[in-house]
Amino acid sequence: MIVLIKTIIKLTNKFLNLLIIKYRNVEFIRFPEINGRLVISGMGKLSFGSKVKINSNRTTNPVGLAYRTIFCIAKQASISIGNNVGISSSLFYSKNKIIIEDNVLIGGGCQILDNDFHSLQYEDRILKGDKKTKSSPVLIKEGAFIGTSCIILKGVTIGERSIVAAGSVVGKSIPPNEIWGGNPAKFIKTL
Repeated sequence: MIVLIKTIIKLTNKFLNLLIIKYRNVEFIRFPEINGRLVISGMGKLSFGSKVKINSNRTTNPVGLAYRTIFCIAKQASISIGNNVGISSSLFYSKNKIIIEDNVLIGGGCQILDNDFHSLQYEDRILKGDKKTKSSPVLIKEGAFIGTSCIILKGVTIGERSIVAAGSVVGKSIPPNEIWGGNPAKFIKTL
């Protein structure tokens, strides 16, 4: 009975993901392998390469404690996911551009944000509707590995094959082949 219920849930999620991706005009080279159900909001552009695997529920990778993989894309923004990318229950929020190149792994519960969400100025934030927020593209280059529960902030580039330690907050770019970690993330060692 439990196997039957799991099979029904899996087929239902697959069908719903197909509907969501078709309805949102998501582009893909090959339909991503999705465990669980995606959330996609906004009118921006989302694209997937080939061999993308996404965990979007608690049971496939509980380490991140997140429930779904969420893509929020503002009208003029874009999120591009390359080939052979693995994502576990993470949030991508773009008002500009987020690019994930090939062979990148993104651990559970990560947040990749290309904008500030809120103005630093009280008047702008409270009285004027928070319209002066800053945004800048995020680029995660080929072969990078982002550990669980990391936050990648606007304007950051993660270099080729670099590693970001679990729980890090990255506010500045990381060169290729380095390990960084902490809050704020700092250089640990060269690979």
